[in-house]
Amino acid sequence: MTNTSIGIVAVNFAAADLLRRTLGTIRPINAEVVVVDNLSTMDERRAITDLATDRAWNLVLMPDNRGFGPGVNAGVARARELGCQSFLLLNPDVEASADVIEALRIASRLEPMALISPRTVDLEGKVTFSGSSLNLRDGRTGSATRAAGSPPGTHLIWLTAACLAVSDQLWDRVGGLAEDYFMYWEDVDFNYRCVQVGATTILRDDLTVMHDQGGTQGPRHGRAKSALYYFYNARNRMLFAARHLDRGPVWGWWWRTPKVTWEILLRGGRRQLVDRPSLLLAAARGGLSGMVIGAKALTRRRSS
Repeated sequence: MTNTSIGIVAVNFAAADLLRRTLGTIRPINAEVVVVDNLSTMDERRAITDLATDRAWNLVLMPDNRGFGPGVNAGVARARELGCQSFLLLNPDVEASADVIEALRIASRLEPMALISPRTVDLEGKVTFSGSSLNLRDGRTGSATRAAGSPPGTHLIWLTAACLAVSDQLWDRVGGLAEDYFMYWEDVDFNYRCVQVGATTILRDDLTVMHDQGGTQGPRHGRAKSALYYFYNARNRMLFAARHLDRGPVWGWWWRTPKVTWEILLRGGRRQLVDRPSLLLAAARGGLSGMVIGAKALTRRRSS
């Protein structure tokens, strides 16, 4: 039996304290909260179990850490069992008010063939997300505004899965998140597949959530990001191309990989290379892994 509730799906990995501060402080109406715990430590599992019991959340315990995509898919499956007709993917480091969640629930019911996201701001109130774009010619990502006026078909406008509302109808059409990215680029892939089946992307500028970007990455210095961030962003860029693009664009993305990998690394600034030179190795390994994926895709397309 279905109902009009929205299923709030949060994937936890060693972030129980974050969830206590963000999701644990609100009581959204017309919502079922589903927390999926990707196993980190037994202490963390006990902490998230106690928190879920205290807050009356639905808890899904994964046997290990299978990444973001499998976690979200497991959470949505539980929300569907609870009868939810729409879902809100929500990072543990995102604070969304009950009013914003309710507005996204209503919007998703009114626009079942749309992906819907609010804008996000940081702790100081600076806008950190108001739509993103993917250049399908070279594999670079940027703000949606920078893609304005570009020739049709050259850019994908996509919305982050940090706070993303999607209907059960659209979820069924595309089959959920891809599970082999592990982390990063799953939302780009999901947006692309949704657009391919006729969905639209709607950014609600009138709705705002606070995103403590990197809050789930642990302690960092300055702008530096985690080694996993660099590895998987460099790798998964080519995984996306290999999965969705023709041979010409895949080749274009492939030969640009060293330069784009360097650009990804510089998102954390140059100082990080002095403080933590191992981050350079992580990015290089990701770029090389991506090039291997791309080379295999090019070989398959040439022989087909």
